[in-house]
Amino acid sequence: MPEISDNAPDFTLPAAGGGEIRLSDLRGAPVVLFFYPRDDTSGCTREALDFTALQPEFAKAGVKIMGISKDTIAKHDKFRTKHDLTVPLLSDADGTVCEDYGVWAEKKMYGKTFMGIERSTFLIGADGRIAQVWRKVKVPGHAQDVLDAARAL
Repeated sequence: MPEISDNAPDFTLPAAGGGEIRLSDLRGAPVVLFFYPRDDTSGCTREALDFTALQPEFAKAGVKIMGISKDTIAKHDKFRTKHDLTVPLLSDADGTVCEDYGVWAEKKMYGKTFMGIERSTFLIGADGRIAQVWRKVKVPGHAQDVLDAARAL
């Protein structure tokens, strides 16, 4: 499980809308990775909408934002279209990146235990090192908190 000042685990993942994104290709600019459980659920939709709304501010600060879940590219494409999302969404269908970042975890809901993505965000500095980590994220106000931290880099 990566922590602050660790090198961010590199990956190459397919992106909604086509192409692939390799994290190491983005070095030289800060990057925000927000891991979320599932497309088109209330909390995940709110989080993606909040990051989309603040995307121009992140861009002004030179920060790239990407959302990652285990949903397929087809589901990501529908999700982006339905909600007019502009943040890139990456598909970690096999869960390797989720494992590398320590966000694939045991969760409990309505008395049932299951494995799933723990909503988490990583702010990665331009040097490729993790600058800040938010685990068990509560959505309201989170995107603004991440923007504030990114501006402080």
